[in-house]
Amino acid sequence: MDSTELSYLVFGTVLLLAIIFDLGLFSKRSKNITIKKAFYQTSFWIGLALAFGIFVWYTEGKITAVEYISAYLMEWSLSIDNIFVFILIFSFFGIKKEYYGRVLLLGILGAIVFRIIFITIGIALVANFSWILYIFGAFLVFTGIKMFFVEQNDEFDPGKNKVYVLLQKFLPITHEDAVGKFTKQIGGKKYFTMLFVVIILLATTDIVFAFDSIPAVFAITQNKMVIYTSNIFAVLGLRSLFFLLRGAVSKFDYLQQGIAIVLIFIGTKMLIEYFDIHIPIWISLSVIIVCLVGSIVFSMYHKKIDIPEDASDDTKI
Repeated sequence: MDSTELSYLVFGTVLLLAIIFDLGLFSKRSKNITIKKAFYQTSFWIGLALAFGIFVWYTEGKITAVEYISAYLMEWSLSIDNIFVFILIFSFFGIKKEYYGRVLLLGILGAIVFRIIFITIGIALVANFSWILYIFGAFLVFTGIKMFFVEQNDEFDPGKNKVYVLLQKFLPITHEDAVGKFTKQIGGKKYFTMLFVVIILLATTDIVFAFDSIPAVFAITQNKMVIYTSNIFAVLGLRSLFFLLRGAVSKFDYLQQGIAIVLIFIGTKMLIEYFDIHIPIWISLSVIIVCLVGSIVFSMYHKKIDIPEDASDDTKI
């Protein structure tokens, strides 16, 4: 067994145990997750991902480990953008808070399946058509510029979502409360509930984000193990991150711009490689960290200076 096979084995074992304990045993049905619990769970997933990075450093070497950390941070930051859309979906369809955890669990597991399929397709395309990386680069630059100037969440309308429209067309759907069930018998006929609809929307909505994140990770590395593991770790942390950030989404007004700059940088990095210009992975990691931390800090500072003096005084009472 070589080091890569060992890394896959360790990743698979850790992943299985983590899903059983965090997503399974610790996710009680119809129980809302508090901010405190969400913080612990988010810390758990981030710590687990970083611990795997240390393992990769030991087995695969320093460069591969830095590629993994860079890819994970990239995917993690892009997954934050998912959360803003997830909140819109839950709000639009009126899902009760006590069902959030279970719906997110199933939706995210579905998203992981789609991610694995898309990554496998991406790896096959790059292996056979290396020039496609330049198309990925141009797409990332275009996406980054658009994201910088256009508020994506304002453009997203769950009611007009194509998947939702198709579900309404081909499946019997009810808006009646089914007490946490995915189907409901009405007049002797089985109807699918809003919980079922939202699970499908969460999984398929992640596909849209995968079109950004998967090309981006190819700009950082073509190591299959790094691509798979960084993506899956980032998506698995979405559920706890949702509960941690859903009450604070308005505090990160400029996070989208920070992510946009990262996408533009990563896309440019892919394009200039045509001229045999290669940016070291250390620089890529530094840019990702600076843009993410900088956009969050600037967002919080901007919010603070925008608070009226009277309101600021009230918070001290």
